[in-house]
Amino acid sequence: MVIRRVNPISAGKIGGALGALLGVIIGACVSLVMLVAGSAIAATDDRPGGAFMGMFFGVGAIIVLPIFYAVFMFVYGLIIAALYNFAAKWTGGLEVDAS
Repeated sequence: MVIRRVNPISAGKIGGALGALLGVIIGACVSLVMLVAGSAIAATDDRPGGAFMGMFFGVGAIIVLPIFYAVFMFVYGLIIAALYNFAAKWTGGLEVDAS
């Protein structure tokens, strides 16, 4: 079986979905780190709002990072699929043995 063409929109959707999943995982890790850092800052900092900023970045990571990664990976999937289609015209495509 030879793959001669990849639909760029399809590759973009897959990339966007995987990017959103990756963003949720990374956002959760950043959120946990900022939660710990925010409580440590609250215990040692006398400035008002110091702990709030740490918690704000933690919650923001859960919302912003999945969106950022989804958009970035969607565009990346589009570009890579278009480049693959261009290269496959010259080389004949990707040969896959599905046995």
